[in-house]
Amino acid sequence: MKRKFNIALLTLLFAFASCSFTTKTFENSDKDKLLVQLITYVLEQGHFNPKNMDDNFSEGVFNDYLEQLDPFKRYFYASDIKEFEKYKYEIDDQLMEYDLSFFNLTHERLIQRIEESKSVYEEILEQPFDYSRNETFSTDYEEMEYVRNKKQLKERWRKQLKFSSIANYHDLLEEQEREQANLEMMSAAEREKALNPENGSIAMKTKDALEADAREATSRSLEELYDFIDDRQRKDWFSVYINAVVEEFDPHTFYFAPEDKDRFDVAMSGNYRGIGARLQKRMDNITVNEIISGGPAWRQNKLEVGDQILKVRQDDEEEAVSIVGMRLDDAVKLIKGPEGTNVILTLKKVDGTIEDLMITRDVVELEETYAKSSIVKKEDKTYGVINLPKFYVDFDDYDSRNAASDIKLEIERLKKQGMEGLVLDLRNNGGGSLKTVVDMAGLFIKEGPVVQVRTTGEPKEILRDRDRSIVWDGPLVILVNELSASASEILAAAMQDYKRAIVIGSKQTYGKGTVQNVLDLNRMVRNNTNGDMGALKFTTQKFYRINGGSTQLEGVKSDVVVPDRYSYIDIGEKDQENPLPWDQIEAVNYDLWSNYFDYDTTIKKSKERMSSSEQLKLIDENAKWIKTMRDESEFSLNYEAYQLRLQENELVASQFDKISEYNTDLTFNSLPYELALMEKDSVLKEKRDRWHSNLSKDVYMEEAINVLNDLKMTYGIKTKVASVKE
Repeated sequence: MKRKFNIALLTLLFAFASCSFTTKTFENSDKDKLLVQLITYVLEQGHFNPKNMDDNFSEGVFNDYLEQLDPFKRYFYASDIKEFEKYKYEIDDQLMEYDLSFFNLTHERLIQRIEESKSVYEEILEQPFDYSRNETFSTDYEEMEYVRNKKQLKERWRKQLKFSSIANYHDLLEEQEREQANLEMMSAAEREKALNPENGSIAMKTKDALEADAREATSRSLEELYDFIDDRQRKDWFSVYINAVVEEFDPHTFYFAPEDKDRFDVAMSGNYRGIGARLQKRMDNITVNEIISGGPAWRQNKLEVGDQILKVRQDDEEEAVSIVGMRLDDAVKLIKGPEGTNVILTLKKVDGTIEDLMITRDVVELEETYAKSSIVKKEDKTYGVINLPKFYVDFDDYDSRNAASDIKLEIERLKKQGMEGLVLDLRNNGGGSLKTVVDMAGLFIKEGPVVQVRTTGEPKEILRDRDRSIVWDGPLVILVNELSASASEILAAAMQDYKRAIVIGSKQTYGKGTVQNVLDLNRMVRNNTNGDMGALKFTTQKFYRINGGSTQLEGVKSDVVVPDRYSYIDIGEKDQENPLPWDQIEAVNYDLWSNYFDYDTTIKKSKERMSSSEQLKLIDENAKWIKTMRDESEFSLNYEAYQLRLQENELVASQFDKISEYNTDLTFNSLPYELALMEKDSVLKEKRDRWHSNLSKDVYMEEAINVLNDLKMTYGIKTKVASVKE
């Protein structure tokens, strides 16, 4: 079977191969049963590590599916769960028999309970909340028991709604206090004009009136949520069930319903319209997991990876819609929109603060996904920096433009400027084309293996650099972080194994050592009269380092570990559900890099600098505090205590303001060819100025340059080539 490897624009590394399952005929007049038949067959026959569909598997599907249906545990009763539990160890058998009894029961009951809950929340929100009452609310939903009766259900809803409303109440009160302070600074005439209703001003309200407004805002958000729920069809809920099944295999196996597949195809084509951010949902929270380079959010430079989106408001509407607990797709629909329009996001920032952010939607510019370079001088030496956001490629014409050829071109340009050392920045690089990784590794080594690929039931494949030419043989540093994944890990691991580069960054990279295929399920059904069946993305292969170790879960361990704000947050592959295990295979023969640098001494000196850096100590303290904030699950519903806690958080957060004030005293400059382009392109100039400004404040880049400087001092020392087979 001919293999082709393609780039993934959504996340990490995907491979699209010609998958063929033609030995079996699939027919069923019931579309849902046909879908179960197709998916179970593909996973059994094609998944890298197919699971036994047994009682353990069934239990996992059961628990995950119910968690997705009712994450807040505010719909189902304990009696419902008891009734469902008769299927807890039978889902595997039902899948084999294409029996939908469990899904049908849970779906019908969920719709019933959702309908019943409408009157519950409406009744609660008719009465004022007492914010002087000392009580707390827990967001640790996993530890909550299901309610046993309607009284308990109503109490759970009351606390959840009060928790939502107290935040609204606080915002309204703070806004009015700011308005009051502004009024007090005005002259009598200005104050009279400002308070004149004819001028559109809002009169000062009592606390009771603000409390009522807060409940009304909560009510409107719930109405919007229920509008989305009511719009969902049975097929939408069935997709939830199917994904609860397939995600038991691993976190990257996923079923795309026809509409989802269309969005996936759009994303793969690189045509984005929106704010330029990718989102993920874990439990009830929708979180930013990537800022797309060149997009509106990137240009604005205020939205951050790790930010939680709490509410969404359109620029032409008065009220925001809460997306907490909402389906990711539904939330995305609210955030997306025509270019030129504005959307206002209420964010819970990584540091725990709450703020509103307006972003103007636009077409995401893919140019910023390409490699870019800069020069920097230190102690009369010239060094080069190349940032690579992803391992891109045009598979219709590989030679036209790809990450490897662009990196080669940038290196040649930097060499003309007298570059004596190179930093390759792979931070936040989620992966891409496998062929590009191999070609890129070849720019730095003479020849040899780069990565091993294993498919279940087939001999391992060793992908090698066979081009003996070397584009850059000088000092090399690779920067990584927790979000460097897949293809980034392959390159960093290869350079580390060859002892060709020093890797600086987080304790380990993301840890995704798998590859997925996307199969159009319609190809498997002849004379299909059921309509579009969608597609299945499933894991088919694993990557391994040339030393035999897998990058799965463990990622790549940095030679010099530096803390960052993600250091203590669960963000890697190991923190996902059902990841494939780490393992290792036999190493391949490879030769260490022949031009020897004193790596050990250089790494030792770097670690000493890092341990004494006040900036990094502050970053580490901030990271620990962020972890504490994110783990907090008990909140007071007494307003005075609630307000005090917010003030305490703001005070602690202010102690870390110095992080953004750091400056390296390094100056970064564009290459001559870009300077010429900037004369005609002010947007490009703005992008590069922003990038250079960030680099000049980047303690990690500063250390990378220091390491290059140390390596430069040892460059040229020769040693005997050591043949390695681990």
